[in-house]
Amino acid sequence: MPRDSIREFERAASERASVPLTLRLFVAGNTSSSVRAVANIKRICERHARPGYVLEVIDVFQQPQHARDDQLVVIPTLVKVSPPPERRLVGDLGEEEKVLRALGLDSTPTTHRRDAKADQAPAKRTGR
Repeated sequence: MPRDSIREFERAASERASVPLTLRLFVAGNTSSSVRAVANIKRICERHARPGYVLEVIDVFQQPQHARDDQLVVIPTLVKVSPPPERRLVGDLGEEEKVLRALGLDSTPTTHRRDAKADQAPAKRTGR
């Protein structure tokens, strides 16, 4: 029995590791807190996320239906879509350690920082 549990745990951990980090950042135009949130999450992802992460920036002034669909009350809001569990963070994302913990990222910068820019898709800004 314990060996089966270990195998199941290792399989689940392996599957989770293969799912790319997918984030959605909801902003309100070029407000100061929105601009800071975009800069902060880009910096955090470049330093700590594995290559292949996806960051989608959605301007709710341009696409208000997204705010309604996702039941957002505060902007800026970052939604971690995958891997599960979903997490929501509000504000300018300036407290890096808290953001890293919420996203399940290691606080040690990854060694791929320079290579990540070539491997990852650029952040998409939706509605601009």
